[in-house]
Amino acid sequence: MYQQFNEQFAKSTRHFADTTAQVGRLALANTEAVFGLQLNAIEENMNATFAFFGELADVRDVDGLKNVWPKGVQVARENVERTIGAGQEVFGRTLKTNEAIAQIAKTQFETVAKTVETEAEAVAKAAGRKASR
Repeated sequence: MYQQFNEQFAKSTRHFADTTAQVGRLALANTEAVFGLQLNAIEENMNATFAFFGELADVRDVDGLKNVWPKGVQVARENVERTIGAGQEVFGRTLKTNEAIAQIAKTQFETVAKTVETEAEAVAKAAGRKASR
């Protein structure tokens, strides 16, 4: 009896560890993708901003400032759009990853429920045979 319990416990523990590793891989892959997206958006924003500051540094009079000002507004607008776009993509990727993790959890619960039901039926049949003797 103890041997059967130990085998079942070891099997369940291995299964749990495999599932945990799978969930960890999904979460890590999502974290890498999210970090990459955000880093790319920051890099593009910084490049655009520093390019504008370079042009702004060359301005020597009010007319030059009037000519550069619309470009500065355009750079700021594009930076905001890039940041919002990256945020939306991050949200979408994270949502998909969470759905995949939830599907793994659902599958695990269904598998465990089926296993427990099968084992309970086997024990009930064995107990019924012993009681009829």
